[in-house]
Amino acid sequence: MTTAVENDKKYNRAKLWQIGLFALNNAATNLYMFILLFVSYYAAGVAGLTVAIVSSILMFMRIFDGITDPIVGFIIDKTESKFGKFRPMMILGNSLLATSIILMYSITHNLPAQYQLIFFILTYALYVIGYTLQTAVTKAAQTVLTNDPKQRPLFAVFDGIYVTVIFTLGQVYVASYLMGKYGDFTIGLFTELNTLAIIVAATCTILAVIGISGKDRKEFYGLADLNVNTRFRDYWPILKGNKPLQLLVTAVTVDKLAFSLLRQSVVIVMVFGILMGNYALSGTISLITTVPTLLIVFAAVAVARKKGMRKSFIIATWIAFLSLAGLFALFLIVDPSTMSSGVSVGLVAFVILYTLAIGFGQIPSTLVNPMIADVSDYETYKSGRYVPGMLGTLFSFVDKLITSLAPAIIGLGVALIGFNNAFPTVNDPLTTPLFWMTLALAFGLPALMLIISITCMKFYKLDDKRMEEIQTELARLKEEGKIEDSEIEAI
Repeated sequence: MTTAVENDKKYNRAKLWQIGLFALNNAATNLYMFILLFVSYYAAGVAGLTVAIVSSILMFMRIFDGITDPIVGFIIDKTESKFGKFRPMMILGNSLLATSIILMYSITHNLPAQYQLIFFILTYALYVIGYTLQTAVTKAAQTVLTNDPKQRPLFAVFDGIYVTVIFTLGQVYVASYLMGKYGDFTIGLFTELNTLAIIVAATCTILAVIGISGKDRKEFYGLADLNVNTRFRDYWPILKGNKPLQLLVTAVTVDKLAFSLLRQSVVIVMVFGILMGNYALSGTISLITTVPTLLIVFAAVAVARKKGMRKSFIIATWIAFLSLAGLFALFLIVDPSTMSSGVSVGLVAFVILYTLAIGFGQIPSTLVNPMIADVSDYETYKSGRYVPGMLGTLFSFVDKLITSLAPAIIGLGVALIGFNNAFPTVNDPLTTPLFWMTLALAFGLPALMLIISITCMKFYKLDDKRMEEIQTELARLKEEGKIEDSEIEAI
């Protein structure tokens, strides 16, 4: 009984429905991420911009995205309104996202050639600002949602389900329905895809606002009674002094870059449409892997709740690495064209390895939001500062700088084998250079990147036991309402 009472004082727990609804905030931004996976085909195929220009724009816009993160994080940490810290940012961010997509896809290709590039850049920049506003909240608000180490991983269950549904059904919708209806990436395809995404994302955002409304209050903002003034110039000292943040940023960033390569629409076309000769198969396999992928998420979260998120992260990354290596080897052993002509040993092996790679590969990205909350609580414990917006966007800043390389890597890769003016499409024949470049971009480079991720997590110390100690101490300090200098020295 005493332990239960102590835990009630120590932990701010959420109801299951609150976690489930708030996770829809990330689903909303993932919907926009999904439709922007095809923006290269719009910019190059519909608007008429060159491959090199499109790849460069996407890379620099990703860098711009990272630059806006610290600014938004600082604003979130300084914001206190009658609607809370987080809800205004969610609504504003989603509104800007919808506006940017409508303007980009309805006007760019209709402009004179000399104005298309600048208009595309401006609307993409507006998209970046909206995306930053809404995604920053997903990370920062984890601290008020719940601080129970056993409950925080539950966010990953809902997030994993939503992400799987979005990318699986989305790929089926595009590859099997829209491509069948329009025959190629036409303006009609983009209009239908974007309209549906905007409506669903707006609905998700409204539900997420409802989910966080009971927690978006001052009493849940760290050590609420402690006034620690944080300035914009404190970003660098905080990043420099928070080793768990450094390790987590590096590990998740290279992991996300790895699977950003595999998920890029160009790479999907190269693997399924050219190597295997059946682009519609990408949607079919996405459907087949849906249930196993969800089971993987459930298993990973069960491990996280029992042994900690760090342990689950490492196990998942190892399995993803071995699966990618297996896929690379499989295409060297089995003729890929035979995998799309009916059920075969090669196709079964591909489906198993692909499911394991995609399923376990998304676990680090699914766990990262509650893990950032752990890092934020560690910073509060260490320095007294409650800066979830700053820490979440510091992570995003570095993350986006690195993952911005994905379009550039793909653009450079296909340009090296002769695709200078257009990306490979389902109508291009398979050549030896295209075969090797596809294996390198889809499986080889991603597998090498996961080795870096595994190495970083070996030195990450915020496991479940350490977080219990930190939450106990934070509860004590909050109860006292003050922090002595000797208690906030860096560990």
